[in-house]
Amino acid sequence: MPDSASTHAMPTAARVAPQMQQGQFSYHTSPASLWPDFLLGQESQPLRVLLVDNDARMRSVIGQELNQDNRITLVSTASNLRDGKLAISRHEFDVLLLDFSLGDGVGFDLIKHMKMHRPSAEAIVMSVMDDEDHAITAFELGATGYLVKNSWFGNFSQAVLQVANGGAYISPNLARRLLNKLATIHHAQLHPVPVHATVAANASGLLSFREKEILELVASGFTSLEIATRINISRQTVTTHMKNIYRKLQVHSRAQAVTQARNQGMLN
Repeated sequence: MPDSASTHAMPTAARVAPQMQQGQFSYHTSPASLWPDFLLGQESQPLRVLLVDNDARMRSVIGQELNQDNRITLVSTASNLRDGKLAISRHEFDVLLLDFSLGDGVGFDLIKHMKMHRPSAEAIVMSVMDDEDHAITAFELGATGYLVKNSWFGNFSQAVLQVANGGAYISPNLARRLLNKLATIHHAQLHPVPVHATVAANASGLLSFREKEILELVASGFTSLEIATRINISRQTVTTHMKNIYRKLQVHSRAQAVTQARNQGMLN
């Protein structure tokens, strides 16, 4: 383990983390030689990670990155909610990396299960959705990280190491949007406006940017599959967004959602 003097003397090229490529995913590994010996995650005692993801390719990509870092060991993987719960009960681990959207449920249920069986472990949610509301819900349930899967900022190893050592990890673009949302809420609390003057404004704020984007496409006549292809997300994710739109607008069909959104000034 190098001391601080030898670390600073190290040539720049040797200190730059190598970039790894895997299909459309790009990520950087953090050299273990620069990892302080007082932090959790050492080659002699690596952090234990449990990975639950519905996508076999993503499990392979993430597992490959984790296994390349000597500070981390992947103890087990699972592909759905049922197997994830079994893995949580059977294995000792420090960090749970879980997909938000699982074939037989949502990842949030795994956080609750983990808190009951492994209360000292940390949870990081991974999702194709960059939705602030989902991130806030994850944090309220006890997660300490939220990664947007298709973000090139994603670094699964660094996220694991960071949360295990008392930090938090959020994809930077999402973190900026969360800060903007909190700033907006804070401003509204400091400068309240009469309710009758803000009905339309409050209504327009019900939906996230992604939800408005999807509803605009619905209003233009696109199907769920066409929307998924157009904005590069899964069809299941589109369905999840539509359910949230129905709930927020208190409607039960696409036609009602479009009409309600237009009446409240959300759509052009």
